[in-house]
Amino acid sequence: QVQLVESGGGLVQPGGSLRLSCAASGRIHRVSAVDWYRQAPGEERALVAAITSDDTTNYAGSVKGRFTISRDNRKNRVYLQMNSLKPEDTAVYYCNATLIVEYETEYRYLQVWGQGTLVTVSS
Repeated sequence: QVQLVESGGGLVQPGGSLRLSCAASGRIHRVSAVDWYRQAPGEERALVAAITSDDTTNYAGSVKGRFTISRDNRKNRVYLQMNSLKPEDTAVYYCNATLIVEYETEYRYLQVWGQGTLVTVSS
């Protein structure tokens, strides 16, 4: 079964760094576009970073210059490098990926959410 799992969250001090990973597993031909979202307590889930199938990247203004999204197509993984973390970055981070999966002799596109990983930025 196709699955998407985030990892790498944890507690970090302001100014510190974390690298989140989003790993896709299953009968996957390719990980296409991937978005990173975050959701703080009591807040709406918000888009943080995005990477397209051709590696075009976009970032929310609040994280631009601090976060970097990248991918390793061979490993079916996408990363979010987070530097200069601020307390307001505290949230559960989710990846949302468009996966090209094998179904019999054809390919299909699936939109899949990960379970989330908690990032806490606090002194």
